[in-house]
Amino acid sequence: MNKSEIKESLAYLCMWALLFLSAIISVYVRTTHDTSLTFNWDEVFMMWRTFIPFLAVFLIHNYAIAPLLVYKKKGWLYVGLTLAAVVVFQLYTCRPRPEMQGRPQPLSHIERHGQPPSDRPPLPVGKDMPHDMPDLQRQPGPHPEGEMGMPPVFGEQRNLLALIVLTLMLGMNLGVKQYFKSAKDAKALAELEKRNLEQQLEYLKYQINPHFFMNTLNNIHALVDIDPEEAKNTILELSKLMRYVLYEGAKSRVPLKRDIDFLQHYISLMRLRYTDRVSISVDIPSDLPDCLIPPMLFITFVENAFKHGVSYKKASTIDIGMAMKNERLSFTCRNSKAEIEHQEGQQGGVGLQNTRQRLQLIYGHDYSLEICDNIDMYEVCLEIPVYQE
Repeated sequence: MNKSEIKESLAYLCMWALLFLSAIISVYVRTTHDTSLTFNWDEVFMMWRTFIPFLAVFLIHNYAIAPLLVYKKKGWLYVGLTLAAVVVFQLYTCRPRPEMQGRPQPLSHIERHGQPPSDRPPLPVGKDMPHDMPDLQRQPGPHPEGEMGMPPVFGEQRNLLALIVLTLMLGMNLGVKQYFKSAKDAKALAELEKRNLEQQLEYLKYQINPHFFMNTLNNIHALVDIDPEEAKNTILELSKLMRYVLYEGAKSRVPLKRDIDFLQHYISLMRLRYTDRVSISVDIPSDLPDCLIPPMLFITFVENAFKHGVSYKKASTIDIGMAMKNERLSFTCRNSKAEIEHQEGQQGGVGLQNTRQRLQLIYGHDYSLEICDNIDMYEVCLEIPVYQE
C-alpha cells in the first residue's frame, strides 16, 4: 500500500469514527439537557445498527466496485454493480422490522366502533371536525404501516431519506477516490517529467563536452607546429579544463566562481594561441555574490566568439563581461566577425542549439537570451536567475 492509499484509508477511517462517535455525543447531549433521562447504551447501539448497512455498502463500493471505474475504466460494470448494491440495501432496510412482527393486526370497523359503517352517522370533515376526535377517526384510510407491518419500498420518508444519504455517500466516496488517484497520477507524471528532463540535460551535456574538447584539441594541434613550447602550456591548461568538466560538469549546479575560473582557463588557453592578433577584453567583477548556476553554460558563447570572431586579415576583438542586476546574472559576449559567410554557421551550430535547449529545460521562460547579428559584429546577451549557496 503506497502513501496515497494510506492517506485515503485514514480519511475514511476518521470519517466513520466521527460518525459512530456522533451517536454517543447525541445521546449524551440529550441526557445532559434533560435530567430525567439517563445515558443509555442501548440507544447508542440502536443508532450504530442503523449505520452498519451504510458501512457495509460503503466498504463494498470502496474496495470492490469503485476501483472498476477509477482504475480500470469499466463504466457499465460499475453502474450495474452499484445499482445492484443500492437495490439490496433498499430491500434490506425495507424488510419487516422485528418490533413490527409481534404487533396486533388493525381492528375492523365493527371492532373499533361497535357498529357497521352503514349504521354510523357520517364523519364530520373539514371545519366541523371536533378537535377531541381520536386520530383514527380524523385520518381514515389504511394503516400507515400496511396490513402486515411492512413499510412500502419507496413510500416511507425514512427509506427515501436513507436512499438519498446512501447515494450521496457513494458519490462522495467516488469523488475522494478520484481525487487521490489524480494526485497520485500528477505526482507520477511530475516524477516522469523530472527523469526525462534529467536525461535530456545529460544528453545535452554529453554533446557539449565532446564539442568543446574537439575545438580545444584543434587549437592545440595548431600550436604544435607554430610553437611547441606553447603547445605544452596549452596541454596544462587543458588538464585544468578537463578536471572541471569531470568533477563539476556532472552536477546540476556549481558555484559561480568555479565556472568563472573555468572560463578564465579557457581564455588563457586561447591567448596562448592567438597572442596579440586578437584584442581580448574580460570584465568580470571579483566581488560577484556566491551563487549557483548550471555548469558550462557560458562556454559555448565564448567558443563561438573565438571560432567565428578571429580574422587573419584584420584586427579582431572579443569582449566578455558579467554583472549582477536585480538578483539576476547578466552575461555578455561580443566579437567582431571574421568573414560574412560565417553568419549562418554562428546561428546553427550544435553548441548554440544545445545551449538554447538547456536554458529552456532549466529555466522555462524565466531567462532572457538576445542575439544581435550585425554585418561586422556578433553580440550575445544572456540573463538568468541565480540560486544562493
